[in-house]
Amino acid sequence: MKYNEELQYLRQIDKRKWILVVVLVAVTHLFCQTLILPYGNALRSLVSESKILVPEKISLSIRESSIMESAKVDESLLGTLSNFDDVHVLVHSLKTVDNGDVSEDGEIDEIVNEKEDVKLHSNNSVGRVLENDSDFVEDATIENDNLFDEVVDMDEETTMQNSVNHVRGSILQKNDERDLSLEQVVKPNGELSADSELDANRNSVLNDTKDASATNLSSVVATNHRDHLRSVTIDEINFVHSASNKSSTGDLTQFLPNHGNHSLVQSNTTVSSNGLMVMNSTVNKKMRCMLPPKTVTSISQMERLLVRHRARSRAMRPRWSSERDREILAARLQIENAPLLRNDRELYAPAFRNVSMFKRSYEIMERILKVYVYKDGEKPIFHQPIMKGLYASEGWFMKLMEGNNKFVVKDPRKAHLFYLPFSSRMLEHSLYVRNSHNRTNLRQYLKEYSEKIAAKYRFWNRTGGADHFLVACHDWAPYETRHHMEHCIKALCNADVTLGFKIGRDVSLPETYVRSARNPLRDLGGKPPSQRKVLAFYAGNMHGYLRPILLEHWKDKDSDMEIFGPMPSGVASKMNYIQHMKSSKFCICPKGYEVNSPRVVEAIFYECVPVIISDNFVPPFFGVLNWDTFSLILAEKDIPNLKSILLSIPEKKYLDMQLAVRKVQRHFLWHAKPAKYDLFHMTLHSIWYNRVFQTKAR
Repeated sequence: MKYNEELQYLRQIDKRKWILVVVLVAVTHLFCQTLILPYGNALRSLVSESKILVPEKISLSIRESSIMESAKVDESLLGTLSNFDDVHVLVHSLKTVDNGDVSEDGEIDEIVNEKEDVKLHSNNSVGRVLENDSDFVEDATIENDNLFDEVVDMDEETTMQNSVNHVRGSILQKNDERDLSLEQVVKPNGELSADSELDANRNSVLNDTKDASATNLSSVVATNHRDHLRSVTIDEINFVHSASNKSSTGDLTQFLPNHGNHSLVQSNTTVSSNGLMVMNSTVNKKMRCMLPPKTVTSISQMERLLVRHRARSRAMRPRWSSERDREILAARLQIENAPLLRNDRELYAPAFRNVSMFKRSYEIMERILKVYVYKDGEKPIFHQPIMKGLYASEGWFMKLMEGNNKFVVKDPRKAHLFYLPFSSRMLEHSLYVRNSHNRTNLRQYLKEYSEKIAAKYRFWNRTGGADHFLVACHDWAPYETRHHMEHCIKALCNADVTLGFKIGRDVSLPETYVRSARNPLRDLGGKPPSQRKVLAFYAGNMHGYLRPILLEHWKDKDSDMEIFGPMPSGVASKMNYIQHMKSSKFCICPKGYEVNSPRVVEAIFYECVPVIISDNFVPPFFGVLNWDTFSLILAEKDIPNLKSILLSIPEKKYLDMQLAVRKVQRHFLWHAKPAKYDLFHMTLHSIWYNRVFQTKAR
């Protein structure tokens, strides 16, 4: 009994010692935390950073961020920004901030740190207007929340390191024990007038450029000061890198890098009636679409790239052999040794790079090509084509491809090519969250789709997707399909070499504005050359940086150059626009926000010689057509000399070009029932043709 009491006593002593040790460790741990944790207080660090009440410290609540450190405010400065000696901010970007890691192929490997839940809309969501009811590509004003000044592309590589200084323009000085709530106000640039559906949704998030980092900084406005303590939050502001240890002087402009006229910072400081300083900072962002490209790939350089890529395929070697590969390789041998065609009744030989090879390739395609269309994917993103408007090209191809009994097979083992039947326009319509300034969920949706295809079928894994293709006309398609569909053949309207378009593998898809789904050939044709009295014509909205330059040099400057801005809305204006194209010798086709423009096909539609002014744009069907015979492709820097260049073209050459326009017109037309050599067959052939020259033997 005595031993039991002693043993129990010893146990109690040991228990007390352990409790003491635990308490000492806990106290030491909490003391250390007070030195290093974000809010200087261990208990406060356990509370959500977006709800902390700090009378003398302003917490920056950043959604989904992984690291957050405090910004200490020096009370001694009245009417100025606080001292940032203790600020250390390193957080993930909430909006789409892309770090450009250039691969050996010259493409941008984009890193996006934010993931959002994919919100699927029902089929009824298509009730929102997808097409412009107006038949006139110039006269409509699109009510579109997607047109905003969202992505900022800075010239200097150090922008990301310096951008943390932006925080200094968004924190207000506290005075008289009052906290001021900060609300982020994200405003669009205002309603932008679009060329009917031209650029309607393409420009809400601007695609990334090589060697450029993009960062977002929304306007921060101080509002709603209250007598009691409030939590101060700033949502969705991107900070990268640590803040420099410098005192602020109250002038916001000194903390932002100067990027010229396209990046203007305005700061207005006012004192309210209760003595509280309020600073409104407005940042006019420098958008990629408002700047000339950093690098320019000339047409001659594109020609060399095409020859090189045709001679040396970059596609992966298939993991196992296939009878279809052997058929394609045999077809390639026949195409390369095609008999010489001197005169062909169906094709206009000068308009082709090699009409003999094209003819033989087209014939083989018609004879042997088989395509498997994946049934996976739900409407409206999959299997629901748009037949009218700016993005009609992807819709018409989808409808005609899925309804084709000649090329489509039900057994994927018999297929040479595999079609991913999604609509990039419907993807944007269904999943993009209005005013969210974020496209990450769109790309994630396609990534999950491609992973599902790879897991369910064995065909994707055999070639890494190299025998799969997609057709997309929305300008976001290069971004949405990057990485996870990188090896696929992409038929894209936004054929920009600076955005990863691969010459020799990808296909430049003509952007066609279809005014009538029932009659896509309405108003086809134009006046004969002798009745075309106008030298050059352009009318349209001022999208991008190039069109204002065009108007600055030529609007109201010369009677031979009918260069206008936006034309008034209405049927009469629409007909006036069409008649101008039908009556002009040359139709100017400048780029808008992106390199592509529906005016190129419009000019051919109305038998007007197109003048393409868009650096880095790969013309449609570049792999087979010789654009020099029926168009002019000018560098953007040549705008001041535009008239002299046009006048320097001899009359004989112009007549030949105008004749060639009429001859190639058939290749740019949609038909309810596909016709030989029409736009459907030319698109499918270009995909087939590129696959033929990219196929490798096992």
